[in-house]
Amino acid sequence: MAAAARVVLRSAAFKAAVTDVCGGVHSTNAALSVLRLSPSSSLRLKTQKRHAAHFTFYPDPVPTTYGPTTKMNLFQSITSALDNTLASDPTAVIFGEDVAFGGVFRCTVGLRDKYGKDRVFNTPLCEQGIVGFGIGVAVAGATAIAEIQFADYIFPAFDQFVNEAAKYRYRSGNHFDCGNLTVRAPWGCVGHGSLYHSQSPEAFFAHCPGLKVVVPRGPVQAKGLLLSCIADKNPCIFFEPKILYRAAVEQVPTEAYYLPLSQADIVQEGSDLTMVAWGTQVHVMREVANMAQDKLGVSCEVIDLQTILPWDIDTVCKSVVKTGRLLISHEAPVTGGFAAEISTAVQEECFLNLEAPITRVCGYDTPFPHIFEPFYIPDKWKCFEAVRRMINY
Repeated sequence: MAAAARVVLRSAAFKAAVTDVCGGVHSTNAALSVLRLSPSSSLRLKTQKRHAAHFTFYPDPVPTTYGPTTKMNLFQSITSALDNTLASDPTAVIFGEDVAFGGVFRCTVGLRDKYGKDRVFNTPLCEQGIVGFGIGVAVAGATAIAEIQFADYIFPAFDQFVNEAAKYRYRSGNHFDCGNLTVRAPWGCVGHGSLYHSQSPEAFFAHCPGLKVVVPRGPVQAKGLLLSCIADKNPCIFFEPKILYRAAVEQVPTEAYYLPLSQADIVQEGSDLTMVAWGTQVHVMREVANMAQDKLGVSCEVIDLQTILPWDIDTVCKSVVKTGRLLISHEAPVTGGFAAEISTAVQEECFLNLEAPITRVCGYDTPFPHIFEPFYIPDKWKCFEAVRRMINY
């Protein structure tokens, strides 16, 4: 009897979950039909595909202007940037939860042994304390590099970012600042992170003047942009796409080099449609651009925004004036996502040049799911369908 009751309860819970995730579909049969139509509808296929990447990584060309290179994945390029900083700046310190032994993603592995426990050290599990301590270190004149173990847990420190770090220079009339503060955090979906390990919170901080928010697309960009954040005289938040830590491999310069902040990068030129993304989604856009060329004969220009705040409106608008169409994609929920800010700015500046409505392909307005991740992620098929609609508009 008890076993039968458990079966009934589990069935009811499953139906409720399907109804909720499918955007309020009040017919459970209709929701289940959505699952049946999915290419990963069977439990066996779901088990096999759950951890498969939803993107193809496109490596950057080997840099030729920054000296010798070596093969690195993204987390190794982060380690290399931190190593360069500790070696050249005797005031630099790295701290956060578990960073002393390398961190959960191994980004600081070996640095404590090389530079000592006074420069690379663990903190209590307290994000507000980590960022608050970093502000104090930076105000005192040292270089503070803090790690939040997952971007999903950055919110306890939100007050420290918004009301302290971002406003320190303004409220003191530029007599004091905490510009030597950089906060790193693993960011974005990973394929199995679910509610608390897959979020993309960049838009929360994009509303706060005084901060810089940066997201790289690969190892070469990650090292150069992180070193620029550390050198910048404003507090910076550096979000690292965790799914790329090992999946992204490039030839990366071993010495320090700096890539400009607040400057978007045109990673693929085109004439018919502009695509804007950042982080992992850049690689989705590049794959969609190739699909559009092959299947529709459409030439797409792909732009990696790189810096979310302050963002490069000039590069984006110049591209839209040329192509007449704009598609923006990010993993975060669509409502209030940074794509909305880009859409508004481009509509104001380029209205008479637009050949089709600006389109956003983003996450749904739900918490990031687990079982239903394939439905949530703005993958190449959703983006390709958006391109088709825009071209036929």
